[in-house]
Amino acid sequence: MSGPTLSVTGVSHSFGTTKALDDVSLTVEQGGFVALLGINGAGKSTLFSLITRLYDNVSGSIEVCGHDVRRDAGPALAQMGVVFQSRSLDMSLTIRQNLRYHAALHGIGKREARERGDKVLESVGLLEKAEAKVATLSGGQLRRAEIARALMHGPKLLLLDEATVGLDVRSRTDVVDTVRDLADTGEVGVLWATHLFDEVRGSDPLVLLHKGRVIESGNAAAIAGDMSLSERFLSLTGVERDEIAA
Repeated sequence: MSGPTLSVTGVSHSFGTTKALDDVSLTVEQGGFVALLGINGAGKSTLFSLITRLYDNVSGSIEVCGHDVRRDAGPALAQMGVVFQSRSLDMSLTIRQNLRYHAALHGIGKREARERGDKVLESVGLLEKAEAKVATLSGGQLRRAEIARALMHGPKLLLLDEATVGLDVRSRTDVVDTVRDLADTGEVGVLWATHLFDEVRGSDPLVLLHKGRVIESGNAAAIAGDMSLSERFLSLTGVERDEIAA
């Protein structure tokens, strides 16, 4: 593969007269971890819905591994693994059964599904829980199981939309660290959408999204300057402190 894993260029989207996204551009390189940071209502979920073709982008372009998601949707979608905010595993099945079902949807046979399942579960630290019912997992384990499922078909792009919502601090840290480790392998690019400032490291490529517009992008530490990232965000947007998460 040549070029970025994800390229979003000049994308806008409206719901009736309400503009949800306005000329949004960002890039995720293979092996890169990009933080998409914005308070609730910024447009993060709308952008994910456009990337994953839940909505149709009628302006700008979105490419995944060089495939335009509108004109070449099949190959583009095949390169994505997605973890949405809402839980989506079958709670009555084991982790391995959930992974096997996902593999079958992608035309992966049982033997290969078993091999892939063991590999991805090991990568997220859940191999010993493979036969556990999803209903018995902690919140952090559940999220890591969803990440494992998203990796089953070997995507080059991993999209995570508010993946740590509802988790305690330790579980949040475990999930973020797991995803960073996956990006560090160089096999997958990650777009991590969050409203939590403490999930962003100074070394991260960062896209600040507010009211549907990119207000800053670049190295997180450079954007923050001599302020904390939250203080910088407040200075750029003029929102009140109680509108952002600590």
